[in-house]
Amino acid sequence: MSRLIRYAAATGVVAAMWAASTTVWELNTYEDFARGKFEQVSVDSSGQLALAPKLELVFASEQPAIWSLAEAPDGRLYVGTGHRGYVYEVAPDGAHRVLWAADEPEVFAITIGPDGALYAATSPNGKVYRVQSGQAEVYFDPKATYIWSLHFGPDGALYVGTGDPAHVYRVTARNQGELYYDTGQSHVVSLAFDPQGKLLAGTEPNGILYRITGKDQAFVLQDAEHPEIRTVVPLPDGSLYVAALGGWMDKRVSAAQAAPPRPQQVIAAPTSITVTATQGGLEIKPPKGQTAQVTAQTAQPVLTPPQTTEVPGAEKSAVYRIYADHTVEKIWASKEANAFDLLVLGDTILVSTDKEGTIYQLDGERKVRLVTKTGESEAVRLLRTQRGIYVATSNMGKIFRLTSGYSERGTYESPVHDAGSVARWGRLQWTMRGCPGCEVWFQTRSGNTPRPDATWSDWSKPLTNPEGGQIESPNARYIQWRAVLKGPGADTPFIQSVRLAYLPQNSPPRLTNLTIRTQATSTSAKALSTTSSDTSTFTVTVTASGDTKTTSSSGTPTQSLERALAEQIELSWQADDPDNDELEYSLYFRGEGEQHWKLLRANLKEKKWTLDSDALADGRYYFRVVASDAPSNAPDRARQSELVSPPILIDHTPPQVSLKPLRRSDEEAELVVEAKDATSPIARAMYALDAGSWILLDPDDGVADSLAERFLIRLSGLREPEHLIVVRVLDSAGNAGLARLVLRR
Repeated sequence: MSRLIRYAAATGVVAAMWAASTTVWELNTYEDFARGKFEQVSVDSSGQLALAPKLELVFASEQPAIWSLAEAPDGRLYVGTGHRGYVYEVAPDGAHRVLWAADEPEVFAITIGPDGALYAATSPNGKVYRVQSGQAEVYFDPKATYIWSLHFGPDGALYVGTGDPAHVYRVTARNQGELYYDTGQSHVVSLAFDPQGKLLAGTEPNGILYRITGKDQAFVLQDAEHPEIRTVVPLPDGSLYVAALGGWMDKRVSAAQAAPPRPQQVIAAPTSITVTATQGGLEIKPPKGQTAQVTAQTAQPVLTPPQTTEVPGAEKSAVYRIYADHTVEKIWASKEANAFDLLVLGDTILVSTDKEGTIYQLDGERKVRLVTKTGESEAVRLLRTQRGIYVATSNMGKIFRLTSGYSERGTYESPVHDAGSVARWGRLQWTMRGCPGCEVWFQTRSGNTPRPDATWSDWSKPLTNPEGGQIESPNARYIQWRAVLKGPGADTPFIQSVRLAYLPQNSPPRLTNLTIRTQATSTSAKALSTTSSDTSTFTVTVTASGDTKTTSSSGTPTQSLERALAEQIELSWQADDPDNDELEYSLYFRGEGEQHWKLLRANLKEKKWTLDSDALADGRYYFRVVASDAPSNAPDRARQSELVSPPILIDHTPPQVSLKPLRRSDEEAELVVEAKDATSPIARAMYALDAGSWILLDPDDGVADSLAERFLIRLSGLREPEHLIVVRVLDSAGNAGLARLVLRR
């Protein structure tokens, strides 16, 4: 039992106490399963686990990143990598070679030209190269720090998107390029052409998508909520799919600057990114006087790129659909993953992300399916070919192929479940839909650390009966299960829900506070009159003629001033139960020096109790409250906690006060006041002359702090033949003792 406060008493537990009711941990929705770990397993929007589409490794570049991907007419892949500037040629069977090594460290964009040659863009301070038969020649030098995108247009020209400055160039032949459009942004990240042959350019850092209709002519299609328009996919009906994200540009800029230099001198990129709240008045045309001629730029000093700060709970990326009438619909968003690339397959869309290289699918109803996880940090490119869908990853740079059919084996690990305390495990059950040649089994493991480590138990023996199998993992606070799915490749089993039952250890109630205070309540039912204020201690009503309300034919009787308020002691406490058990309380007391607790009240449901203070004689008392979860547990499993108050002083008796004259003259007098109390120290004393205002007195020793005190009263100006002196002395409990003396000449 945890220590409550310094007055709490400790109790011992001989054997483990288990809660009365079984708890069930169940996973049955997409959100439930999405928190687990996937290996060749997918989950659809309805929350069904299944074998993922077959994912096979085609090529491992041993480079940190693959930035770009293109397919040659004969099915070979060209792969641009970082951070050594290698371009690979990969055959359909996975055979590969380094086709060309650039002087610059990053190859952010590659494309296949109408002539069948490979065009590759390098950074930083790179160029566009034409590579054929392993030989490269400079095709165009934009004099820009970065080259992010390449795209051949319907007119046969090569369009080049650059960063720092964010320009779009149109290149018609070797070394024959012109500035086609100046976006006024920092980077032109993506390029595409719509069905009408208009150029689309996605930019950063203001997330603006341009439709460029001619030289120096553009229209803003979207001003996104995210800084970077990462991918643009035109559709035949004139609409677009757009992936927008935030903060990933900095990673690529940092990678380019941090890459080891090639023999040729490389000047790292200056980067200045400014994000504004609005885009009102944005200039989308080049500055006046800007010519299409490309001019040389001088090298600039190295600057550190801005650091990306992620805001918890904010969207990291989103996928939009922009319709032909320019209306925009957000069809997917994520607070956890950056969407890097899109691949449209009829009514469905594949989205590659950085969450363990996860591939998501959006169907025609915008329902999400987690297709597979590559196991790498980022899935940055998707490419559809006749041989399947290729997925390029970063960290490490690999290429995978998604093919038709299912993986033959996959595993899913659930998130770790916290039982809240050490638990006794029950049975594991699941619902599923099988298939011929398919198998499913489950295993569990447990431990007492939030994350599985070497201290956890090994995976248990397989559980194969969906109706339920006893969990053999040792009792612990945390548990995890994994499912193994096997299939013939042409079909898959489906797991629809998983239930794990356990009996948590019964935790004792928590008592966090015990408050004891006094309160006054009305006790006289026959008071002559009661005012609206509860602060009136005594009351009597007298008419304007001086008569009281109560008279009789026998005369006017003396009216007793009855005490209108009596004192009660209220005990209140705060308590809860970690298992949400129903609690009941018992109250006890004992006097100072006594050995045994006396029961005040048992089986209380409320967290307070009052008693008449007159029921306890003067003295010091302790109060104890005991909380028990017996209403929710069997007798041998019930737990309780207690809290004991500090000593509470109860004092009903006022001090004894004596008032004696010490010296008397015509108009002066000295009086001595002696006060004694059996229980509480004297707190203060005061006197009143002829029912006047109270005047405080100082004790002879200067401090009122003992059971007996002496005070001196000095009076002057006593001109009347008779005066009334009243002394009031209060002890520390608030009891008042009175004495009176009539002074006469």
